[in-house]
Amino acid sequence: MEALISTNFSFKKQKDFTRGKVRDVYNIHDDLLVLVASDRISAFDFVLPRAVPYKGQVLNQVASFFLDLTKEIVPNWKLAEVDPQVSVGYKCEPIHIECVVRGYLAGHSWRLYKTGLREICGNKLPNGLRENDKLNEPIFTPTTKAKQGHDIDITKEQLIEQKLIKKKDLEQIEHYSFELFKAGSIHADSRNLILADTKYEFGVFNGKIMLIDEIHTPDSSRYFYKNSYEKIQEKDQQQKQLSKEFVRKWLIENGFQGRKGDIVPEMNDELIASISARYIELYENITGEKFVKRNYDNIMGKIEESVNSFIEMYYEK
Repeated sequence: MEALISTNFSFKKQKDFTRGKVRDVYNIHDDLLVLVASDRISAFDFVLPRAVPYKGQVLNQVASFFLDLTKEIVPNWKLAEVDPQVSVGYKCEPIHIECVVRGYLAGHSWRLYKTGLREICGNKLPNGLRENDKLNEPIFTPTTKAKQGHDIDITKEQLIEQKLIKKKDLEQIEHYSFELFKAGSIHADSRNLILADTKYEFGVFNGKIMLIDEIHTPDSSRYFYKNSYEKIQEKDQQQKQLSKEFVRKWLIENGFQGRKGDIVPEMNDELIASISARYIELYENITGEKFVKRNYDNIMGKIEESVNSFIEMYYEK
């Protein structure tokens, strides 16, 4: 199965290179970042051994779609999508906080709630909630962004006390997060979807806070189908999710949660194909556009040519 597993380019004016769990990131002259969305897939902060065809394309193009859709609400880092799996934009100084907004009790928040916890990142939750129930109003549940290992839940007060961010900047990114979640929810509703929860990341460029990285993708967000949501909740059944959560659940069912000593279960071709199909399903549902599968032939050469052409054009201005 064809997939883009990793890259190692030497672009014009390239200064350095880092590899994240999913993205390969290239620093161009300390001005620009080139983000290559590989087909790697991670769960529980662990990169799984097999890549998923077209996953990187879905992530890059969904993020690009929403960056364009929300740029009037919040300034963002993107300058151009130069390849189905590559975007180029401003190199921002990252704020090392993940801004998570939750409208429903799902995923990590449900796993905490199920243990008896009734307060998440300073937000009090009532008794009697079921998995995937809608919350009275969206809540802001930030985490510290770990370079290695799991991100850690934290309250807004702790962020200030630990001097991880200035109060006015925290207020700004919280406001931006709720505005983005509102816009994402309105768009999802128009596509017969529910945006259940998501995370945003921000950085600073020329003194201005900007949205960076991905937005409203299946790796960073959880979607339910609107027309079947109520009926499924009434029956206390599992919501069909357009997100990566189904991969996490499959891993948990097969004994893997990223703990020391856990062994990744075998991921056969059928499973990989089903994950790929789920990502494509989200793309088509959320954008309303037919997904056009990229051609993997000479993918490295195509990316290199497209990125270098953009860099030349940018510095000739």
